[in-house]
Amino acid sequence: MNQDLMLSVEWERLDLLAACVAMSRRGETIDEETQTRLESLQQRVLELRQVSPWQAVIKENNLTLLDQDILACVLGPVAEPKLGWMFQELQPGITSTYPTPALMQELYFMSGAEAGQLYQRLSPSSPLVAGGLLELTTSDAYTPLKPTHFTNKALLGWSSLPTQAPPGTLEITEAGSWDDLVLPEYCLRGLHEFLLWSTQRKRVVEEWGGKPSGGPVALFVGPSGTGKTFSATIIANALGWPLFRVDLGMLVSKYIGETEKNLNALFEAAHRQHMVLLFDEAESLFGKRGEVKEARDRFANMEVSHLLSRIERHQGPCILTSNLREQLDPAFARRFQLVLEFPRPDSVSREMLWRKHLPPRAPYEQDVEPPLLGTALNLTGGQIRNAALHAAYLAAGENCPVNLRHIARAVWNELAKEGKEVMTSSLGILANYLEGGTAYASH
Repeated sequence: MNQDLMLSVEWERLDLLAACVAMSRRGETIDEETQTRLESLQQRVLELRQVSPWQAVIKENNLTLLDQDILACVLGPVAEPKLGWMFQELQPGITSTYPTPALMQELYFMSGAEAGQLYQRLSPSSPLVAGGLLELTTSDAYTPLKPTHFTNKALLGWSSLPTQAPPGTLEITEAGSWDDLVLPEYCLRGLHEFLLWSTQRKRVVEEWGGKPSGGPVALFVGPSGTGKTFSATIIANALGWPLFRVDLGMLVSKYIGETEKNLNALFEAAHRQHMVLLFDEAESLFGKRGEVKEARDRFANMEVSHLLSRIERHQGPCILTSNLREQLDPAFARRFQLVLEFPRPDSVSREMLWRKHLPPRAPYEQDVEPPLLGTALNLTGGQIRNAALHAAYLAAGENCPVNLRHIARAVWNELAKEGKEVMTSSLGILANYLEGGTAYASH
């Protein structure tokens, strides 16, 4: 059956319920014919909710009959403007066309106990709110309830609006494909398997009856420059989704309770959206929960616990990176679908990285050979990428081919970034090409 035709029964029922409320307010008795018609529509609604699109949403979010009625009511004004005008007329003093909980009590002729259940189903932990099906800023009886973009798409078949950056995030845009990754085979296999949690979710959960789970969540561990962030970019590109880096500095607040508020805003904005969240340097917030010595320690631990809960419920890929795995709480690691170690590249991998990052159409002197560079210099992928470009700019500035002198200067610059004393011996055979010898090195 056509989706619009199926849902039209929902709107017809709401139309009649709204008419009944108006009659009741005027002191009129609802006649037997109207009651019979309403019962018939309600039975038809129950039957149509046993098939998609309703059934998929009901099953995935474990919705009760009351939850379903709430969703239908908030969707009504979106799909059928006539309902919006009726709701607005029934809510004097409220300019919104969306229904309030108070109006729902009347529409569904709820008793006092049933009204209590209504507000329970609108709590922050309820499937409707935690599941990202309703926009809810307060549980006030006279605050209109709105459906989310996900609800509009899932039940009405509407396309989502362009993805907006969640608060506290910055979009990372970088071209790249699987062919650009230079990683051990086990890393590539792990990344492909992680991708399956997103691409095959519908088959496993809806078709095969697998238990729905949050995430997927991955932890990428390894030294800086070994490809953790770039791998997250490849995952996002493979899905065709944007990648947003979470700025923990913007989310973590010194004021008690503000961090949880910021995290809630992040996950509520990201919920059900086609995006990948990247938490760089995760140990800064997700480290081991320390001993409680003062009130601030207790609240810091509460922040971590709150984040663990939110990230576990989040329906979408989350990737965390860390240079120091030992600082991460093991209780947090158990929630990952994947924990992947990114090692420093060996000489063969370093040669491949030099080949990929040296500009292909630049002129080179004959002694600039990737096998030599891969063997001579123990660099990470990130260092090789930066040094290759730096050397190219040096050569372009001198209007000459790239030579080993340029590469030696570029590599020295990379090593000096670490803030440690750098010896010329770190450059291996390239030390002889360092301009000015040790004098340049000490500078």
